[in-house]
Amino acid sequence: MTNFIPIFPLGIVVYPGEHLNLHIFEPRYKQLVSECIRENKPFGIPAVIDKKVNEYGTLVEISRVEKMYDTGELDIRTKGLKVFRILEIIREVPEKLYAGAIVNYPDNQERTNAKLQKQVVEAVRELHQILQVSKSFPQADDVLRSYDLAHHAGLSLQEEYEMLHLFQELQRLEYLKRHLLKVIPVMNEMERLKDRVKLNGHFKNLSVDNF
Repeated sequence: MTNFIPIFPLGIVVYPGEHLNLHIFEPRYKQLVSECIRENKPFGIPAVIDKKVNEYGTLVEISRVEKMYDTGELDIRTKGLKVFRILEIIREVPEKLYAGAIVNYPDNQERTNAKLQKQVVEAVRELHQILQVSKSFPQADDVLRSYDLAHHAGLSLQEEYEMLHLFQELQRLEYLKRHLLKVIPVMNEMERLKDRVKLNGHFKNLSVDNF
């Protein structure tokens, strides 16, 4: 399916199913969000990296308006729906302050593998333990998807974007697994280095028995 959507480019990657809070203050996006609320329609958030609007983004719906200010600014809650691919950006939309895009929606295969999924979840937990981060997810570990884990796996913005346009759950889990297998040993070594640095300057018993 191909259609026109209003777009709100941001320097983040949003995933399907993700809940995102936004403060809306620019006139063009106040107009965009007000129309989406009034007409009950979604809008697109394409990822901006290095000041460039990228080809892929996520369609989001407004799930709740938290606050409306006298200035017309808004605090809204949104939820990611599905990934889109931009075919053409429409920078000037008649009578609108915001831009739009002609997009399509690539097929997204959700078939998973329980063993692989468990390995990725355990690796994320291990990373959090190394970093001394306490993270609770709203779902049980055995039903977490790659999209639920991606923001918590230490990916860079570019890596998060690369994962956005993988359209099979198995591919996304493998991507996360490879990343975590690479980063966890590095983080473990950094923790050992920190311990060695902490010891520097302390009094040490350097005697050697039987010498």
